[in-house]
Amino acid sequence: MSATGLSDNVIPRADIVKRAARIGAEIRNIKLSGDLPDQTIAAINELLLENKVIFFRDQGHLDDAEQERFALRFGSPACHPTLGAIKGTASIIELDSVRAGSRADLWHTDGTFVDGYPKIAVLRGVVMPPFGGDTVWSNTVTAYLDLAPPLQRLADKLWAVHSNAFDYAIMPRASELDKKHLDEVFTKTIYQTEHPVVRVHPETGERTLLLGALVQRFVGIPKYDGQKLFDLFQSHITALENTVRWSWKEGDVAMWDNRATQHYAVNDYGDQHRVVRRATVAGEVPVSIDGQSSVTRIKTAKEPAPEVA
Repeated sequence: MSATGLSDNVIPRADIVKRAARIGAEIRNIKLSGDLPDQTIAAINELLLENKVIFFRDQGHLDDAEQERFALRFGSPACHPTLGAIKGTASIIELDSVRAGSRADLWHTDGTFVDGYPKIAVLRGVVMPPFGGDTVWSNTVTAYLDLAPPLQRLADKLWAVHSNAFDYAIMPRASELDKKHLDEVFTKTIYQTEHPVVRVHPETGERTLLLGALVQRFVGIPKYDGQKLFDLFQSHITALENTVRWSWKEGDVAMWDNRATQHYAVNDYGDQHRVVRRATVAGEVPVSIDGQSSVTRIKTAKEPAPEVA
């Protein structure tokens, strides 16, 4: 038996190594592809649900098409609502450090400004700097469990508004080009969606804290009080005990459960070049502990800027 409790013959010849007690495992000696047996895909999904993020080294054979074929063994593609997808793919976006808006150095869960945001992301390291450029993930299930019972009961009742039109002030290292890209591309259509602060995971039944940088405000809570609550709950999510950090090599793949994690791309590699490509799998609309579903309240295209004569 492996450390996860799964039989070693479920993924033939693979070794499973925990990376931290609460989150993260590395699966070694496996070659990812869209043609893996159903039993292997089921075992990978089980490891993902248990560990929240899983890592694979030495996957340099993957190209965009095969990366996406592998990702889509876990569901249907989720195209980014405003960025679209790389030509020839249904869901892959590229984050290239030389392009504006590509350094996601803030704690977030992908796509929460819409209701059915992605359930799984598969990220491939294409170009990696010689130093820096790590990514950190946090476990939002153990963060909820760490809350004192009265705080759990408070969180259970709260709803928050998430939007892609977030405050640039939370990105202190963003350049003017970054802000221009965010304004013209990332927020070309504005979304506002109400999510429960505590969602019930549809596969495990676990309670997860649904917050991150895309939160604008809590429903029915004044902004000042809401910021204090946000900082309190978010501090549990980002507590070091709830995190795992991955040092990338070219050809690495990280796969995470976007319903039970947040992540942060560390912007500590200066002008070195870093390129990653991400495929995403469509997710379910979150449900609160009392059975209420998230709902998108606003979806509106921006008015184009007037031309200067």
